[in-house]
Amino acid sequence: MTGRLPRTVLAVLALGGLVPPASAAGPPPGATSCSGCHAPAGRVAAPSIPPINGLPAADLVRAMEAFRTGGQPATVMDRIARGFTADETRAIAQWLEALR
Repeated sequence: MTGRLPRTVLAVLALGGLVPPASAAGPPPGATSCSGCHAPAGRVAAPSIPPINGLPAADLVRAMEAFRTGGQPATVMDRIARGFTADETRAIAQWLEALR
């Protein structure tokens, strides 16, 4: 084992949601910070914080726009959403959608 994990270990980690699928490109800037609150699908960080991996990108973009404009009440997501440009939001949403 020369610095590489055996395929079986990688497969177990991927099934556990710890490693994105091989087809997913690397995360765009800011994307990995989402997992601090939004647990991978199948796990619940908190009942009020839904998992977002695998959600349709268009839904994520709409939600972020609603947070950004104040159309959706929030405790922190409104401030987080304002920290990303529309292009950054789309890139993050597309990356998250690929994490099924």
